[in-house]
This record gives sequence, structure tokens and C-alpha cells, in this order.
Amino acid sequence: MSTESGGMSIELLGPLSVRINHVPVMPAAAKPRQVLAMLALNAGRVVTVSTLIEELWGDQPPPSALTTLQTYILDLRKRMAAAMGPGMDPKRVLRTRHFGYLLDAQDAQIDIEEFGKLAVAGRARAEAGDYRGTAELLSCALALWRGPALVDVRKGRVLELEVTALEESRLAVLSRRIEADLVLGRHADILGELTALAARHPLNENFSAQLITALYRTGHTARALQAFHRLRSSLVDELGIEPSAQLQRLQQAVLSRDPSLDAA
Repeated sequence: MSTESGGMSIELLGPLSVRINHVPVMPAAAKPRQVLAMLALNAGRVVTVSTLIEELWGDQPPPSALTTLQTYILDLRKRMAAAMGPGMDPKRVLRTRHFGYLLDAQDAQIDIEEFGKLAVAGRARAEAGDYRGTAELLSCALALWRGPALVDVRKGRVLELEVTALEESRLAVLSRRIEADLVLGRHADILGELTALAARHPLNENFSAQLITALYRTGHTARALQAFHRLRSSLVDELGIEPSAQLQRLQQAVLSRDPSLDAA
């Protein structure tokens, strides 16, 4: 880990945590935390002043917006300097760049980067037909989440979009891990998890399809058909659309007790 960054760790998949030498550098006030979250989320990349101002104040920044932002940056550097110790320059960690700022987190431990690496590795195992390895790697990726991303940070429209994208990635990884578990014949083990997921995400066709499959394979044919009709009602009521052709084929396969639905 870079000595300039003093041994940095960044956690965004849950409450925000930025530490140098194991010392937290998070401010308590809402807007400085937003600034730190933006910089940490984009570690190694320049975040422009205009983007930071948009995140903090939207379309109506005060006349003092630039000065206030500079005050927040100064406060963050003071916190970093205290954590880094004597002789270390916080400006080499929180760098000023043309039109913006950059958090130099070279060699830092960053949970979203680890999540991404595990997700890619898990997908590669699935493509190679190693579903046990897929399930293990993706379970490790999901274990990095300590709650909703940046759960303790106020979010403007920029952070809101970033957090939404992270949540979509989490759900995609979760769906892929469940698919691997189904291939491995673990349908009974994940039935409770799938029931809760389908209830929390009533418009998510992947979770409903996986729930229907797990219910059918555990001998709950009637409940599997009920799950299909709940999904259909939600889609029709909320969006005015029917389930996808894939889901309708799954329903027909349940009705006809198609052998292709049986566990491998």
C-alpha cells in the first residue's frame, strides 16, 4: 500500500468509511461527507468542481458555493494530515487538479473494487461450467455489502445515480449466484431467500422465475403458479404489461410438468 496514502481503506458498500492508518477521516457534517463520498467513489479519477457543486446544491448553488467547497476540501485535508502523521503532505492524497479534485488511493483497499473483481471472476467460472466456484466467489462478493451503499450519506442527484447503479450491480450478482445454486440443486436451501427477494422486488422477473423454479422443484407446484400470477398482477397493475415470453413459457412448463424443469 502506498506510503503516500498512509495505508488507506475505503468502504462504500454500507456506511461510508475512509481510513488512513486505521484512523477514520470522515467528517460529521452532511455536505462534507457528500464530498468525501464523491471523491471515494471515484478514487483515482478527477471529480470536477461543477460535479461536486451539482451534488451539493443541485441547480441552485449559493454565491459562496466555490468558497464553501474549498473549505470542505481544506477540512478533509486536515483530517487526513492528522491521520497520516508528521512529515506527510495530505495534498498528495487529496490532489487539486484542473477544474477538480482527485483522491489518490493507489494501492488502497476499496470494497467496490474487490466486489467488481469477485463478480468478474464468478462470471468467468459460470462460463466455464464451474457453478460451485461461481457460487463461492459471488457469495464472497455479496458478503462485502454491509447494508445499502452509502447508507449514512445524504445523496444529491449525482450520488443517487451512482448508488442506484451499485444496487443494480448487487442484484445482478445476487441473481447469478442464485442461478448457480439452482444448477447445483440447492433449491430447498434458497427457497426462503427467494421468497423474500420476490416480495421485495415484485417487478423483478429474474427473482420470480427463480422462485417459481425452486418451488416447483421442491414439490410446491400450486405455490409456483401463484408466484407467477403475483408477478403478472404486479406487472399489469404497475406497468400495464404482461410477463415476458420466457416467464410465460416457464408457467406453461410448470402446468405441463415439463421434465426440463427438473433439477440437473
